[in-house]
Amino acid sequence: MNARYLTADVFTDRRFGGNQLAVFPDAREISPDLMPHIAREFNYSETTFVLPPADPSHTAKVRIFTPGGELQFAGHPTVGTAHILATIGAVAITGAETRIVFEEGVGPIPVTIHSTGGRPTSAQLSVAKLPEFGPPPPSRDALAAMLSLSKDDVLHGDLSAESVSCGTPFLFIPLRDRAAVARSRVKLDLWESTLGSYITDKVMVFAMDGERAGSDVRARMYAPGIGVPEDPATGSACVALGGYLATRDPRFDGTLRWVVEQGFEMGRPSILEVEADKVDGKVTAARVGGKTVVVCEGTMKL
Repeated sequence: MNARYLTADVFTDRRFGGNQLAVFPDAREISPDLMPHIAREFNYSETTFVLPPADPSHTAKVRIFTPGGELQFAGHPTVGTAHILATIGAVAITGAETRIVFEEGVGPIPVTIHSTGGRPTSAQLSVAKLPEFGPPPPSRDALAAMLSLSKDDVLHGDLSAESVSCGTPFLFIPLRDRAAVARSRVKLDLWESTLGSYITDKVMVFAMDGERAGSDVRARMYAPGIGVPEDPATGSACVALGGYLATRDPRFDGTLRWVVEQGFEMGRPSILEVEADKVDGKVTAARVGGKTVVVCEGTMKL
């Protein structure tokens, strides 16, 4: 059989930026056993397979694979898959905003597709799971060493390392500036010894030091354990980062917003727009979105 696929660059408004994604918009005839092999063949951060939903009121079931295995939730595959399905007409555009629901491993994921003139321009997901905070992280010394940084590069105090999950856990490590973010390098031996028994080995380093006008955060995400040495744009991490930042923000009510830069050091600049709602000091919703550009289309012989 020949299986149709499309590729896209997600969280960017131009080709060859953002995070690459392969989407199989009709995966009904693809054996689940083949899906991990297909993801490794593309070797993108993620590949998605679109299937009929279990609940007919939902739009589709989406399975997400990295080269290292399946994920229960991920941001750029969700945003990019929604954009591609709208582009090819598999999702009907209903106006300036089209609301759909994907079934993913963590549960139903609401997605809003923004359109102009009947063409999708961007998409935004809302998390199925509100931010959950993990156990105390490894020591500041250990984190700095595994990132090839000095202890002084790693912040402590109000902004300090903490793990947060909106379905996929990440360890967030705040650094003093974007120069420190740029200098960070993974030492695999120390990575494994430091994070081998921790709740997650997926790490986002960040600084409240954006480069572009209007940006708030510079970030990099490392996940060598799942075959992603560095990710150009990580929606699931950035939306959890929104939870991390929102809990530290003194505002008790309202919608908080941040623009995150990621992938710049890789030559694939990405812009992610993050929102978190707070009511009485508690995070009640979190969202991440951005633009997508379709790059190519083809068939894979299976």
